[in-house]
Amino acid sequence: MTVIPLTDDWTFTAVSGPAPDAIAGRAIPARVPGSVHLDLERAGLIAAPFDGANETEQQWIGDVDWRFETSFEWSDDGSDRRELVAEGLDTLAVVTLNGVEVGRTQNQHRSYRLDIGEALREGRNELVIDFAAPVPAAHARSEEHGERFHVNHHPYNALRKMASSFGWDWGIDVAAAGIWRPIRVEGWSTARIASVRPLVSVAGTTGVVDAHIEIDRADHLTADTLRVEVEIAGVVREAEVTGSAAHVRVEVPDAELWWPRGHGEQPLYDIEVRLAGGSPDARLDAWSRRIGFRTVRVDVAADEHGSPFALHVNGRLVQVRGANWIPDHAFITEVDRDRYRRRIADATDANMNLLRVWGGGIYESDDFYELCDEQGVLVWQDFLFACAAYAEEEWLASEVEAEAREAITRLSSHPSLVVWCGNNENIVGYSEWGWRKDLGGKTWGDGYYRRVLPGLLAELDSTRFYAAGSPYSFSRYISPNLDTHGTVHIWDVWNEKDYAHYRDWKPRFVAEFGFQGPPAWTTLVESVHDSPMDPYGEQMLVHQKANEGNLKLERGYGPHLPEPRTIEDWHWATQLNQAAAMRFGISYFRSLAPYNTGTIVWQLNDDWPVISWAAVDFAERRKPLWYALKAVYEPRFATVQPSADGLAVTLLNDIDEDWEGEVAARRLTFAGEVLAEERIPAAVAARGAATIELPASVAVAADAAGEVLEVEADGLARTLHDFAEVKDQSLAADPLEIEASRDGDAVRIRVTARSYVRDAMILADRGHRDASVDTGLVSLLAGESHEFVVSGAPGDADPTAFAARDVLRHAGDLRG
Repeated sequence: MTVIPLTDDWTFTAVSGPAPDAIAGRAIPARVPGSVHLDLERAGLIAAPFDGANETEQQWIGDVDWRFETSFEWSDDGSDRRELVAEGLDTLAVVTLNGVEVGRTQNQHRSYRLDIGEALREGRNELVIDFAAPVPAAHARSEEHGERFHVNHHPYNALRKMASSFGWDWGIDVAAAGIWRPIRVEGWSTARIASVRPLVSVAGTTGVVDAHIEIDRADHLTADTLRVEVEIAGVVREAEVTGSAAHVRVEVPDAELWWPRGHGEQPLYDIEVRLAGGSPDARLDAWSRRIGFRTVRVDVAADEHGSPFALHVNGRLVQVRGANWIPDHAFITEVDRDRYRRRIADATDANMNLLRVWGGGIYESDDFYELCDEQGVLVWQDFLFACAAYAEEEWLASEVEAEAREAITRLSSHPSLVVWCGNNENIVGYSEWGWRKDLGGKTWGDGYYRRVLPGLLAELDSTRFYAAGSPYSFSRYISPNLDTHGTVHIWDVWNEKDYAHYRDWKPRFVAEFGFQGPPAWTTLVESVHDSPMDPYGEQMLVHQKANEGNLKLERGYGPHLPEPRTIEDWHWATQLNQAAAMRFGISYFRSLAPYNTGTIVWQLNDDWPVISWAAVDFAERRKPLWYALKAVYEPRFATVQPSADGLAVTLLNDIDEDWEGEVAARRLTFAGEVLAEERIPAAVAARGAATIELPASVAVAADAAGEVLEVEADGLARTLHDFAEVKDQSLAADPLEIEASRDGDAVRIRVTARSYVRDAMILADRGHRDASVDTGLVSLLAGESHEFVVSGAPGDADPTAFAARDVLRHAGDLRG
């Protein structure tokens, strides 16, 4: 096989639409793969898309038809077939080679292999790809085929294009066009490996791989015998191929099992597939990946409470501690393997074991899934349908099937992938959001979720679990968002209430829930330049996409925190309240184990600088929420919850060892006086939970505003229970003794509490934009000390900068 990568010497031109005069008709250098917006910025023709209110000023980009052009040298090497392989074109494109149209595309989520044998010529070849403007195209298709419900302002459901590129309630509207994955010319002869599906099972101690190999033949009329070999762990099996497909089974004795993180190791086995044949019998092609041996089962069978959503890997129940994943950059070509690695580390460092790839984004690159394989991070993958009704007629259905076939096949080697899901919120939208009346009998996607997609999985890869949607109750006769059945999305709390109402729910499994907060201060002010800074400033609202988002922030913190007096206090209060909301919700949901089997918080990451639900902002700064998630996702965890008799402590022991010991509960004044103390023997089985009622002596405060409950159990993290909200507590505004020092490359901030301190946090970026801190949201009893370690600041940075009032914050400083 010969390959000519087409990465160099591209230009792009605005050929029609509302491009400014300085841009229209001008050939501009392009990076491939790349983004129109970023190429325009690099050429100095537009300002930074994420800055200020530039989003509004640059909406014209999505209304323009763009032409991409390059040339390449080619000479005939005798190959039987010559093809243009485009791994990702976004989205509606006409491909022309030397003036000959060789193909049309209409799907960002799949690849295309175009026969260019008749169009190629010796020497220089001219390749042109004309992209239709996505925004008017989406509207035109919607009008042509019948408008269907969608959230946000553009009918993204009329195109097979990343939905969130048109904007979301956390995302910038930068819908454009271009070449977003590699493109190349391939020449080959006789035959090539088109795809491999290495489907894994386990039989006793033997790992079994059923490798399904699809073959492309240069001459479809020829049925010469080919030979395919599959090798795993030194075991080689082969088969003769007379048609276009082969099945080879390889059994690996004493195979090591792949486990989710926290349950065991993640051994990965190399698999290589080799194709030979022709005359003479020659190596024609090869394919290699890594696989892991494991089994997957999800229990949704009816029980006395309703029906669970209980994920089992290798026969063991996995309590899911996860987060939802969105594209990690609005311009997705900017996400490389290292960025994926850092973001997945954000998940694993916070004790997460699952990421849900949300249906309004993309099927991520192989790098993402490979890193999850290595780290033992389970993956729930949505098919790409989100918050909309989708046509099921041929004009869209053929592309849906093609993209699903490719995605299922491409991802079939990854042991981390355990759940496929038909859509995000479309079934509940039809059932409960009023779509049915407005659709007037039009198709809306039900056939995809209940027939097409499960049918393709049955055909191509039945080794994973399939859910028709999220949320979903696993019955057509039950509300899809009923907390006693299956999975739920909890959004009434954010949209209508404050976070105390998470206790109104008793869910079996929470697949989405979240609370907003702003990004780190530096991330915010480097993109928002209102003067003075204000939550309702013009640019601030450009970077707040949620409907009435800032009003919801205020309603959310109102019952809990004092009213902020400055923009700095607003920023800290809303970040703190976001963290408190998720800490409250997850602690409660985990206390329901084993009735509740998991939570997937919305969301891990951001795709641009924005006020959002993310734990890690676009600039890769960990928000206070991240530190809260790390704490509440500890495998061994204790939480105090209301009970019928007062208060109870639930002990969670999500490791393979039993726990037995004493639970020590103390009620103290903020000054540190012990008012009552109890010691209670307890035991928790491995992977189990236990709940212990607390005696009234410690569970009932005489002065709720000035007392705190401490619960300790050896080997479990300490938990502190507040008897009152911050706004009602007698917290000191200045309760800390602070020492700042440098220790090599690090800065150490040692704090000692003169009285009770609630949620001390160093906002490290405010001390230096490159700084980060190891711990956060640290609560201290009177007399206790804690040392924060700050890294990333240059050697000449003043250590005392990280002890300043606007850097070292705590809940009590909102009161004084």
